[in-house]
Amino acid sequence: MHHDNGIWVSTEDLNREDSFLQSAEQEFAVENLDQTTGNWQTGRRDFLKLMGFGLGAATLAASCEIPVKKAIPYVTKPDEIVPGVANYFASSFVQGGDYCAVLVKTREGRPIKIEGNSLSSVTGGGTSARAQASVLSLYDNRRLQHAGKVNGGNVDMMEWAGLDREVKAKLAAGGNIRVITNSILSPTAKKALAEFTAKYPTASVVTYDPVSSSALLAANEQCFGAAVVPNYKFGDAKVIVSFGADFLGTWISPVEYAHAYAKNRKVAGKKGAKMSRHYQVESHMSMTGSNADNRVMIKPSEMGAAIVALYNAISGNSGGPALNDKAAAAIKKIAAEL
Repeated sequence: MHHDNGIWVSTEDLNREDSFLQSAEQEFAVENLDQTTGNWQTGRRDFLKLMGFGLGAATLAASCEIPVKKAIPYVTKPDEIVPGVANYFASSFVQGGDYCAVLVKTREGRPIKIEGNSLSSVTGGGTSARAQASVLSLYDNRRLQHAGKVNGGNVDMMEWAGLDREVKAKLAAGGNIRVITNSILSPTAKKALAEFTAKYPTASVVTYDPVSSSALLAANEQCFGAAVVPNYKFGDAKVIVSFGADFLGTWISPVEYAHAYAKNRKVAGKKGAKMSRHYQVESHMSMTGSNADNRVMIKPSEMGAAIVALYNAISGNSGGPALNDKAAAAIKKIAAEL
């Protein structure tokens, strides 16, 4: 085909012969739209041209948006890091009622996965959904990048070096010092706080949890003389009765309880097969209730009456607040199992 730049592909093209021009126009012929019917049958060549253009444009647009990242090797590579080979570190996860010993999988120093630590005598290698999802919080771009100082009704961001200077100056000046923490299970953290309070006699540690167990502690102290959190052996229980306690979801130590609970819920063989029977009395659906053999629905206001009814059925006493007939029949069935 002849161009204005002087390039030609044949003598016919050079001489601009009519036969060549006609064949060149028919090489990529496009059918005209039928104005009367509105039908237009796209040819195979046109379809391939449009698809090729669209694919090329999409590829070009996508490639333009990808930032260039350079892979830079270590200047001094740590001995324990091999590119492409994962490293595992033992740690622990504590959040609210969740506790589990974990192994953190890392690649080049970046945590990417959490697994349970099978060496733990408490959780036995189990984890929770919160523990698995906690890795994502490390890469949340909304995390605070600096320390914050409350100034009136605002929080002013400040560098860590400036925070260290202010804290050291306040500690040296004396005065009352308060350290606010949630409940701490780590012996290392407890030892560090003990050393801090020993160095600064005016310091005291205030423990605060958004979901407090103070009522549970007070109840055990009143009933048994010790303000402690109980520990339940669900793996040894033949009958389990729970009144609103979601011990597989959020109550006390769900990871530990789920591991023990599952032991008595599996049939290993036909001979001597035994399973625990689980009754759940609750006012709303829970993880524990969804796994129960028998689930008794009551109103929140009837929870105390249900506990009294079970106590009376076992001990042979009478009295107490009234309970609806359906719930009362279910409580009698539970008492017969016990």
